[in-house]
Amino acid sequence: MSGSEYDAAYFDHWYRGMGFGAPARTERKARYAIAAAEYLLERPVRSVLDVGCGEGQWQPALQRVRPGARYVGVDPSEYAVARYGRARNLRLGTLATLDALDLRPSFDLVVCCDVLGYANDRDVRTGLSAIAARTAAVALIEVFVAGDAIEGDVSDYRLRRAATYDRWFAEAGLHRIGPHLYVDDHVYATLARFERAAGGPAHAHRRS
Repeated sequence: MSGSEYDAAYFDHWYRGMGFGAPARTERKARYAIAAAEYLLERPVRSVLDVGCGEGQWQPALQRVRPGARYVGVDPSEYAVARYGRARNLRLGTLATLDALDLRPSFDLVVCCDVLGYANDRDVRTGLSAIAARTAAVALIEVFVAGDAIEGDVSDYRLRRAATYDRWFAEAGLHRIGPHLYVDDHVYATLARFERAAGGPAHAHRRS
């Protein structure tokens, strides 16, 4: 879909009418990801990059959890950026154009939810590399593969094989440490040996 297709009617239907944008649901995700990042950082989260942010619903959730933390949202929706860009610090862009945007070098937490399935193969690989380069602690990246039961807008959704994502995440230097949570090579190298024993992005790890 093009940026113009993610218009007010799209968000009204999927994020209000269907309830996928419920504030309580978003805040649960935010608390989960922030806790993981702060566990690794050993300090409060100060910056969050939200790739494919839509209307920037993570921004008010972040402010409730960590007032004062800096939020930057990136999305291809011209409607969302026009409506919420100034209030929620949203910028027009995509997975593939992250490197072309004027973003800070790294963020304590990078969020990419409900995005990868709608992007083509090249853009996913480009975006994962850009996310890895900007992740200071943890990235929350939702991935659903062939065989998963998913709800929502599936009209243009690509359910790829798990092995495909395994390869792409490995290429980007991203390692899974929990449900939808990833760290880059640098953070992964600081984990205890036992946590790294399983190896690879497809295996879960937990810091001791």
